[in-house]
Amino acid sequence: MADSEDVNAKKKLVVAISSRALFDLDKSHKIFKEKGVQAYAKHQQENESVILNPGVGFTLVKKLLALNSSKTPIDVILLSRNSADTGLRIFNSIEHYGLTIERAAFTRGEPTHSLLDAFEADLFLSSHYEDVQKAIKSGFAAASIIGTSSKNAHKTQLRIAFDGDAVLFSDEAEKVYQESGIEAFSENEEKFANIELKSGPFKPFLKSLHDIQSSFPEKNNPIRTALVTARGAPSHKRVIHTMRAWDIRIDESFFLGGLDKGKFLKEFGADIFFDDQHKHCESAAQYVSTGMCRMALLTNKLTSF
Repeated sequence: MADSEDVNAKKKLVVAISSRALFDLDKSHKIFKEKGVQAYAKHQQENESVILNPGVGFTLVKKLLALNSSKTPIDVILLSRNSADTGLRIFNSIEHYGLTIERAAFTRGEPTHSLLDAFEADLFLSSHYEDVQKAIKSGFAAASIIGTSSKNAHKTQLRIAFDGDAVLFSDEAEKVYQESGIEAFSENEEKFANIELKSGPFKPFLKSLHDIQSSFPEKNNPIRTALVTARGAPSHKRVIHTMRAWDIRIDESFFLGGLDKGKFLKEFGADIFFDDQHKHCESAAQYVSTGMCRMALLTNKLTSF
């Protein structure tokens, strides 16, 4: 029986999220930065019955949990640098919104990335620079979540969009562009158009999404995915061949040839968009929740709860 349960557990989609990504804790975080841990703790305790407003990742989490079932098991884990005492307000807010989050870890200021392996997380979303950076270095799909609350998101359908190079795919092609320019990149991709791109950090997460998506009828499916890439013709061919080789369906593909991504993501109604380039994340974050996947480009390196 135990062995059967272990097999089922491995099929579960597990998303770990920090408290600041789930709820709007900007006011509390400002107190922490300006007045220190004790003032922060006092503020949280005095306001533990005051419900927190939804944060950047709230809509994504709500839609994921709505899909959780014995057929499509999805688990959301709360990872917080609060103590359990100061984190009571967070759990009160979770209960208020009816979020079925049962598992949590409160580390009282210690890093949370080291817990991802124990929880078998497929994705880690956080507002903490160092935790995300270390998670990526450890091989996890992780992103620092930024941008607007999901006011442009689709009302019911879970919609997730991905960049291509260095996100779904490896950065092999992007390195050619960075080192030798656009002409060399185009020549390289045309030459290897029929050669599958290597996997990037978010391929396993997309595969898990695809598996859940495939358990529902294609018509009126509760999940819709998109590829939103700066690639254009003829470099789009290699992407198409790669997705075929992976046997993964992407519902919508945008080959923008360098156009601004933000407005397209707004029209798609993404709950979240993952990209590794700062300029594309800035564009996207005006309209949708955005996950920055390349830590070297982040500028906010302040410790946070």
